[in-house]
Amino acid sequence: MTQQGDSWWDKLYDESAPDTAPTVSGDTLDDHFDTATRATTGPPGGPPPDSVIPTDAKSPTRPAGPDPRAAAPAPKSTAPEPVPPTAPPTPVAPPTPTAAPVPPAPVPSVPPVPGRAPWEAAETGPRTFPAPPVEAPTVQVPVPPDPPEPEKGQEPEKDQEREQSPAAPDHAPTVQVAVPVPRPRTGFVGSRPPTYEPEPTALPVARPGELADVVADTVLDGARYGTCTLRAVSARGDSARFRGEPRRDALLTARFGHDEAALVLVAVAAGSRAAEDAHLAAADACRWIAEAVCRSHSRLSEDIRSGRRGDLKSGLHRLTDRTYGKLRARATERGLAPDEYTASLRCLLLPADPDCRTRVFFGVGGGGLFRLRDGAWQDIEPLLPERTAVTGAPVVGFGSPPAAPSAPSAPEATEDGDRLTMDLGITTAPGPLVEEPVPPPAEPFRFRASVARSGDTLLLASPGLAEPMRGEPDLARELADRWAGAEPPGLAAFLADTQLRVTGYADDRTGVAVWEA
Repeated sequence: MTQQGDSWWDKLYDESAPDTAPTVSGDTLDDHFDTATRATTGPPGGPPPDSVIPTDAKSPTRPAGPDPRAAAPAPKSTAPEPVPPTAPPTPVAPPTPTAAPVPPAPVPSVPPVPGRAPWEAAETGPRTFPAPPVEAPTVQVPVPPDPPEPEKGQEPEKDQEREQSPAAPDHAPTVQVAVPVPRPRTGFVGSRPPTYEPEPTALPVARPGELADVVADTVLDGARYGTCTLRAVSARGDSARFRGEPRRDALLTARFGHDEAALVLVAVAAGSRAAEDAHLAAADACRWIAEAVCRSHSRLSEDIRSGRRGDLKSGLHRLTDRTYGKLRARATERGLAPDEYTASLRCLLLPADPDCRTRVFFGVGGGGLFRLRDGAWQDIEPLLPERTAVTGAPVVGFGSPPAAPSAPSAPEATEDGDRLTMDLGITTAPGPLVEEPVPPPAEPFRFRASVARSGDTLLLASPGLAEPMRGEPDLARELADRWAGAEPPGLAAFLADTQLRVTGYADDRTGVAVWEA
């Protein structure tokens, strides 16, 4: 070659000329080969990408600047330019033969990640996915239907006037929205609420070794047998809640036997307010009468279904006397007087036989027995004879007739004035003397067996509930309105009903209600 023809070669490949690349790349040929392989094969498990390369694509290794060969000036010569020798192509190593491709294992589809090319390999580490949006609860409200489209011959002004005019009340669309039922709260009847708090405030004191005697503030129970539905509750009064005293009323519900011969017992006992261990006496009375009924439940159930009221009354009277005998014995063990460890006891016997509607009440002491029939309350407490009407044979020392007048005694002096001083030593018999006060007569036994009718509601109440039922007409009227429905209330609603507060009545309340189907 001539010196003039080699000038372009010197300008392009002269060692003194600076490199046109921006930086020195550290990639090797193997790296470029791997990149090209991934670009042509695509991600694993997916279809191979299209291998067509656009004509305007540029090599990733070539700089983005202008081509130096195009920028070099052509030599000015009239002679024909010799064909420049082309650089030998860089030999490319042939790909190594590989075995037949093994079908890849099924890979779970991974959702595409924004900002990643389709040919890039998926990440193998753990990934974090955004939490699904939480939807707010919605209430479905029926939408009234759209008004019909006006007919072709109808004027639009009349349609507008019809839309603006108020719709008739008979044809107005109604929207029904489900409103949650409010929680039952403790209310009151009367002119003003009581001064005590409506909820418990202070707990009773507990002592070591007596934790088994701790009484809960409220006891709630219920059942359904035969044609009757039972609801029972015993709650501490406002006064006891404020003072931190235990609940003196006791409640026990139990079932004896199976199937139609089963017998349900509900026992309610109320301890004396002045006694310290009144809650223990009430609990003992309920437990002992339940044990006595349990031992004789087969005979009692048969008598109830057969209608033998005489046998029922005598048998239950005997079981009640045994219970009070145990209470007197327990009072002696504790070193207390019999009236300091006692309680009033009232019970209901309900047969589980659906064909038997006889309801038996028995007990001793104060309280109340009411029946709601045709929307009005009836006080069906068994009547007791007046104490003045009680007659019987007199006994020595109590009720004996007065002593007959004695014969006139001899004059102490004669007519002449001489006094008689001789003593014959005859002593006069003393009259009846009672050193201790006469104990009050025992509480009479109460018994009543009645046949219930469909729709009746029977209420057995302790003194704390019976007194406001008799003394506050608003309470009786409110309970009659609430319980006159066909369906009995639930346990929570029944608790709220029995806790209606009345000013002046703050004792414990225990009530047992039976709804007849």
